[in-house]
Amino acid sequence: MAYKRILLKLSGEALMGDRQHGIDPKRLSEYAEEIKNIVDKGIEVAIVIGGGNIFRGVSGASNGIDRVQGDYMGMLATAINGLALQSAIEAAGVKTRLLTAIKMEQVAEPFIKRRAVRHLEKGRVVIFGCGTGNPYFTTDTAAVLRAIEIGAEVILKGTRVDGIYNVDPEKNENAIKFDSITYKDAMNKGLKVMDMTAFALSQENNLPIIVFDMNTKGNLEKVISGENIGTKVDKKL
Repeated sequence: MAYKRILLKLSGEALMGDRQHGIDPKRLSEYAEEIKNIVDKGIEVAIVIGGGNIFRGVSGASNGIDRVQGDYMGMLATAINGLALQSAIEAAGVKTRLLTAIKMEQVAEPFIKRRAVRHLEKGRVVIFGCGTGNPYFTTDTAAVLRAIEIGAEVILKGTRVDGIYNVDPEKNENAIKFDSITYKDAMNKGLKVMDMTAFALSQENNLPIIVFDMNTKGNLEKVISGENIGTKVDKKL
């Protein structure tokens, strides 16, 4: 396997499946099986999940909700998704721990770096909820931050498209896919697959990002094995 410890970033929208909002149990169980397959191969897996299927702070702010309040609402949405994902992964037979940046001891452990690493060393899947715990930061930035803190070797961003394109491939059939791209080029081109703060933090800490199609069965294992699928974002091509 190409990697030993990874951080998987999933969007909240990914959990919707074919629905318009909320959580699709079928999609949850599919993701759980994909994650179980790589855990069974000895890979240490941490996950950061978004909350866009339930609430987005930015869109809430555009509709009159205070931005800070909206961002906290979004953080709580990620905790709901984290609980759902935890349930699905444990139903697949894998032990998990949900750690949140906002304390909610009745449902999750508070995030403590050493505790998170110890869980990973024991073979548990660690799910990080509530982003960074601060407004104005996305779950993409939270994913990079947590990956650096736990010493992950790579961030795998699972999406519904098979990599990074120059324009949205779902809206433009002439979109051109990048097999690899530097952080600098990704930022200069204004590619929206991750926000600029996340790209900058990854670049500063030399943490590669691979964007791939999570909805194709077996893709997660292929990425872990080092197969050239998706788009790799790194310092040098």
